[in-house]
Amino acid sequence: MTLSLIASDLDRTLIYSAAALQLTVPDAEAPRLLCVEVHESRPLSFMTETAAGLLAELARTAVFVPTTTRTRKQYRRINLPGPTPAFAICANGGHLLVDGKSDRDWQRAVAARLASECASLDEVRAHMLAAADPAWLLKERVAEDLFVYLVVDRSLLPEGWTEELAAWAEPKGWTVSLQGRKIYAVPKPLTKSAAVHEVVRRTGAERVLAAGDSLLDADLLLTADHAWRPGHGELADAGWTAPHVTVLPERGVTAGEEILRRFTTTATPDLTAPVPTVPAPAPAPHAAGAAATH
Repeated sequence: MTLSLIASDLDRTLIYSAAALQLTVPDAEAPRLLCVEVHESRPLSFMTETAAGLLAELARTAVFVPTTTRTRKQYRRINLPGPTPAFAICANGGHLLVDGKSDRDWQRAVAARLASECASLDEVRAHMLAAADPAWLLKERVAEDLFVYLVVDRSLLPEGWTEELAAWAEPKGWTVSLQGRKIYAVPKPLTKSAAVHEVVRRTGAERVLAAGDSLLDADLLLTADHAWRPGHGELADAGWTAPHVTVLPERGVTAGEEILRRFTTTATPDLTAPVPTVPAPAPAPHAAGAAATH
């Protein structure tokens, strides 16, 4: 039977902050929520209890791979229901966690490709900071020494600033995207899909299911055999889709529940094959640049 690998974005796809819940029903009819992330002693991220049950069952029978732009430290704050995933993808594909530890072979492959194909992080970061205005720049962050993002006041951000930055970054091998209050600059080879291909290679999975809401998830959805995106997020705002991507009408935390329901109904008929828990094969010579298609 076909073994499915489920690669899903986390924030605003499976888990939601209080501000992103988008609950539209009366309080008495609202779904029960489970807190899955606490930061500085405060609850930060949630999913519905129904979604939590679906994920716990799915993680016991499928190769479930959390696939996030979060750093490793940020990812480890999350306590998802069910067994701990054997694989997780962090930093937009820059780190492949295997049983909770970053795979050194994958790190070396990523570093080699970024060094050969992209301008340096220092150059891009310096340009962004020089071009930014303190009037609307709230924070600047470097993630895992791999990419950089600015937290901005969207109401004061000049029209066209992001597009100008993107035009500057394009020939240097970097992409720029505006997502909520954050402007990301990410090296082009640093993708979630490349890391997913590596997990496929190690597990022998024959089918990939995926979900995501942001522009940084587009490559992940394109690499999947079947994919879903919620009715909110940057992809929804851009009207982005593809023939094998299902656009869900649900928004907010109920979209996360529906995504897990779709994962379950799509994967369950073929989940009789054993799910590998410990990776065995050696890494491919060009793992970071993998570009296989399904």
